[in-house]
Amino acid sequence: MLRIDIITVLPELLESPFNHSIVKRARQKGLVEINLIHLRDFATNKHRSVDDYAYGGGAGMVMMIEPIAACINHLKSERPYDEVIYMSPDGELLDQPLSNRLSLQQNLIVLCGHYKGIDERIREHLITKEISIGNYVLSGGELAAAVLCDSIIRLIPGAISDETSALSDSFQDNLVAPPVYTRPADFNGWKVPDILLSGNEKLITEWLHNQSIKRTQERRPNLLKPKDTENSNIQG
Repeated sequence: MLRIDIITVLPELLESPFNHSIVKRARQKGLVEINLIHLRDFATNKHRSVDDYAYGGGAGMVMMIEPIAACINHLKSERPYDEVIYMSPDGELLDQPLSNRLSLQQNLIVLCGHYKGIDERIREHLITKEISIGNYVLSGGELAAAVLCDSIIRLIPGAISDETSALSDSFQDNLVAPPVYTRPADFNGWKVPDILLSGNEKLITEWLHNQSIKRTQERRPNLLKPKDTENSNIQG
C-alpha cells in the first residue's frame, strides 16, 4: 500500500479532491492511505505561527524552518520515506514517467508551500525532490499536491477497474491519446470513422496508434522521437 503524508496549512482545501472518484475508491480498497497533516500542530509559539518576515526584506512572508523540520522529523521517526517532495514552481516538471515512478513507492511526504515560499534551508537539507505542475504560480501548493497525488494513485493496480485504461492514457508512450468515440455512430451527420466500426482489431490498433502520432505531431511535437514518425503510416 502507498502512504502519502501531506503537510499543509490548509488541510480543508484538500479534503474534497481526495474524497471523490478514483482516489476515493482507491482509499476505500486500502490501496492508498492519505494523511493531511496540519503544519500549525508543529508550531513552536502560542499563536501557532508558521511564517515570518524574510531576512533581507522584500514583500511576502516566508514559511519558518522550525515547524516544518519538526513535522518532517516526526514523520521520519515513525517510518522510512522514499521521497520528501516539495511542490514548487521551479521544481522538476511533472510528467507521466515521473508519476509512474512515484506510483511504485511505498511512503511519500508532500510539503505544500504557501506565502512567499519556504526557508531555503528546508530545501537544502530536508527535501529530496521538488516537483512543479507547470510554469505558473498558485496561491499555495495544495492544488498542485492534489494533481500530483491523483496522477500517481490512478496508476496503482486496482485503482481503476480496467487497468489497461491507464496504460493507454496520453503520454504513456510519449504520445497523446488518439480520438475516442461512442454511440451513436451517426449524430446529425457527424460520423464515427468506419474503421472503428469494422471489428478488425489489428487495423483498429494500427489506426489508433497512427492517430496518436498524428495528434502528437500537431499538438505536442516536442514529445515525438524520430522512430515514431519513421515507423508510422499516418492517415486521416
